[in-house]
Amino acid sequence: MDQAILGIDIAKATFHAALLTADSATNKSFPNNAKGFTQLEHWLRNRKVDRVHACIEATGSYGEALAVHLAETGHTVSIVNPARIKGFAISELQRNKTDNIDAGVIARFCKALQPPAWTPPPPAVRELQALVRRRQNLQATRQRELNRRQVPGLPASVERSVEGLVKFLDAEIDQLDELIRKHIDQHPDLRNQTQLLTTIPGIGEATAAVILSEIPDISQFRNVKQLVAFAGLSPRQHTSGSSIHRKSTLSKVGNPRLRSALFFPAIVAMTHNPVLQRAARRLRAAGKSKMVVIGMLMRKLLHLAYGILRSGQPFDPAFGPAQ
Repeated sequence: MDQAILGIDIAKATFHAALLTADSATNKSFPNNAKGFTQLEHWLRNRKVDRVHACIEATGSYGEALAVHLAETGHTVSIVNPARIKGFAISELQRNKTDNIDAGVIARFCKALQPPAWTPPPPAVRELQALVRRRQNLQATRQRELNRRQVPGLPASVERSVEGLVKFLDAEIDQLDELIRKHIDQHPDLRNQTQLLTTIPGIGEATAAVILSEIPDISQFRNVKQLVAFAGLSPRQHTSGSSIHRKSTLSKVGNPRLRSALFFPAIVAMTHNPVLQRAARRLRAAGKSKMVVIGMLMRKLLHLAYGILRSGQPFDPAFGPAQ
């Protein structure tokens, strides 16, 4: 083993680390904060380990600070779709599940498959991501409250409470929109990329902000198919032998925030984007359902975004989606 391997299982308050070296395997848990990150470094040095290849599941925001810390202190970091870890655990016939066991599975996955290194986004993009995700969370809370208001027989006192909270959330979302606009305007790269993306009919400033925060570096994708897979928008086929031929669906194995951000823009683009209008007409003529058409348009919007960000050129309806 050329490099020590560190599998990390993340929780809200703690993280569990499994260290694999040439001659040993050890486990330890740490608090998931700056103090815990320092303790991890001391623990590694006490075991005469200077650098590790660390592997973390992409399961939410609780592991992001640790991933950034490890990358900035010179370690190799991989952030892996948890479906791959689950599949690897099944291949090992794992029957038990604890934090230490999970960390060991992640470490062995990293050793066996050597996933590619992750590069932390620049600070400006990390701040944009935090602002955009906060806005998405508030939007989700607002929608839950609106749904609650539709409950039959809701007491007037509860309805007033719901309306007050919705009003408060509207103000918070408006404030976040302003913060996002100012942040983008203060950073020339983000401002230029936003201007390029919003030349695509169907993509407004809010969607552009999600794209730029969830795809911090377009150059990490060798081709548009990798980006489509990253968003979970690749078609998933299910056929077997001569008897099983199910309809293709979206894989949904990818970034859910990016995927959901493209849903309503795809509906708008069906009417206002000439490139996507033509594609939608062809699919409808072929008898495809509305949801199949929308899924295809989401994918093609991502094609357009990829081509525009890679080329630095605005949308041109004379050209189709980037291939």
